[in-house]
Amino acid sequence: MENQNPVFIPGPTNIPERLRKAMSVPTWDHRSPEFGRMFVPLLADLKRVFGTRHGEVAVFTASGTGGWETAITNTLSPGDKVLAGRYGMFSQRWIDLCQRHGIEVEVIDCEWGEGAPVEGYRRALAADTDHRIKAVLAVHNETATGVRSDIRAVRAAMDAESHPAMLFVDGVSSIGSMDFRMDDWGVDVAVSGSQKGFMLATGLAIVAVSPRAVDAMDEARLPRCYFDLRDMIAAGNKGSYPYTPAIGLIEGLRESVTMLLEEGLENVHARHHRIAEGVRRAVAAWGLEPCARRPELHSDTVTAIMVPQGYDSTELVNYANETYGVAFGIGLGQVAGRLFRIGHLGIMSDVTALSGIATAEMAMKDLGYPITLGSGVAAAQEFYRHERPAAQRKSA
Repeated sequence: MENQNPVFIPGPTNIPERLRKAMSVPTWDHRSPEFGRMFVPLLADLKRVFGTRHGEVAVFTASGTGGWETAITNTLSPGDKVLAGRYGMFSQRWIDLCQRHGIEVEVIDCEWGEGAPVEGYRRALAADTDHRIKAVLAVHNETATGVRSDIRAVRAAMDAESHPAMLFVDGVSSIGSMDFRMDDWGVDVAVSGSQKGFMLATGLAIVAVSPRAVDAMDEARLPRCYFDLRDMIAAGNKGSYPYTPAIGLIEGLRESVTMLLEEGLENVHARHHRIAEGVRRAVAAWGLEPCARRPELHSDTVTAIMVPQGYDSTELVNYANETYGVAFGIGLGQVAGRLFRIGHLGIMSDVTALSGIATAEMAMKDLGYPITLGSGVAAAQEFYRHERPAAQRKSA
């Protein structure tokens, strides 16, 4: 029998049947007017998901890493300097990508489990009196640690020092699942991917840029061809593509955005928060702690759970996969072997989340973890019973 168990990794996420069907399309002409009639409204609707009225959106055939490369190569030049916090695996990888492109990176190292170093950014910008720093990099939702950073506060720190740097944000595991307000937060480049909140297969990097970032393209001297935003934006505005697009994925993205807007973005964000809180109640009932240091840092798309001393979280994840056919996220980098991750984003419901919580409990109990079987499930059930959405309460 084909394995139908959901995955609980923080991406790629479970793909709804509606989107699998949308991606399964026959070959058709991407140079036809029909493609433009689908693509132009899609770009407009993506702006709503990113929270921008004034920016431009481009869709590349790539993963989120391609979006990072798009951000820097279109706005920066060799030898430029950027400021970045290192507080998880994905902030580290973006730093590495910049360095490989000849960008000077001033790194603020943080304890994993903390968020973007707002005060550290402010001090570094205050010291940069000749304005060598051209951009500040921040990961909104650090998938490795289950930490959400306050992007509005990052922009406020930049504005407090009247610093002209641009703000680049990795929203790969937040956009489409958690509140994101590109214009209101003063974000100049925002990066996302198809395989997280958009509930699709991996293969699309979605990049939104502010008017200021568009202006920066004229001065940028890093080489780019495939990831040239000017080509992509110009073609997209005409309902076209500068090269052969991934038609099936773009058809899926069209349907995904339709699903998000049908549910309503506020409802999507509230659903993710509610489901995440149920998972956090389960973690507390187990007597374990999240990697995120404080409640205001808790992610609504992934919870990273520290295992007790003497236990190996990688063994736990492998055991759950082999014994129960359910995938959880392993610990990465500095927290490898020390935590496991429950992804709860995309097409996720109370019932789905409960199956993941129950499986994690069984695996931990089998491996001798000091937990009470059923405690986490019961805590999450109690929360979900009393915190149902308004529409469900009315029908109950």
